[in-house]
Amino acid sequence: MEPQLSHQVVDSVATVVVRHPAKRNAMTAAMWRALPPLLAQLASDPGVRALVLTGEGATFCAGADISTLQGSPAEAQGLAVAAEEALAAFPKPTLAAVRGHCVGGGAQLAAACDLRLAEEGALFGVTPAKLGIVYPASSTRRLMSLVGPATAKYLLFTAELIDAGRALRTGLVDEVLPEGDLDKRVAELTRILVSRSQLTQAAAKEFANGRTDRDAHWTQQAGGSGDTAEGVAAFLERRQPRFTWSVPTPE
Repeated sequence: MEPQLSHQVVDSVATVVVRHPAKRNAMTAAMWRALPPLLAQLASDPGVRALVLTGEGATFCAGADISTLQGSPAEAQGLAVAAEEALAAFPKPTLAAVRGHCVGGGAQLAAACDLRLAEEGALFGVTPAKLGIVYPASSTRRLMSLVGPATAKYLLFTAELIDAGRALRTGLVDEVLPEGDLDKRVAELTRILVSRSQLTQAAAKEFANGRTDRDAHWTQQAGGSGDTAEGVAAFLERRQPRFTWSVPTPE
């Protein structure tokens, strides 16, 4: 099978699958290039309300295909950062579903998601120190915001792998599931995500990501959306809310 990113949309959830089984789903240059336009396509689809990123089979992503670093390491790193930033900027909730190795570029992609669920036995590592590569400043800051400076330094300085239990304790993942339960939990959590207010989610995502210039915008959106009135009415009437605000389609 040629290395590729595949995707499908089911019940308002887009699932993007990293497929490169010959190299434990390592990302090639073509795959890094393909991710931002794919995310833009899914972001513009009003039928998509959440996104799951995962790997084919028993591995999430073992990083960048090292053969791509032989030409221009700086160019290869630039492609990875562009893909990471596109994923972080996706305007709807994103979730990484991790089995097996989540290393290097794979860890970059997982960290760029809003939520991370892992199966027992998953291994995580940030490994540029094995290759003499300077980890990007933006990626370092994102990692540190998840796990704190001490764990970020441990991962970056040593390039050692940590297990799912330690990843959970340090905040790198949100939940660890027994073997065989990951898909069920991902389906359950995404059903919850798509049932909630997109207004709340979109505003919270911007605020959590550090944006500080749109407070007035979100106040205006909340005032005109009707979501708050619907949420209160649904609560009082003991029914499921029917939220109507949706993320605007990118121009």
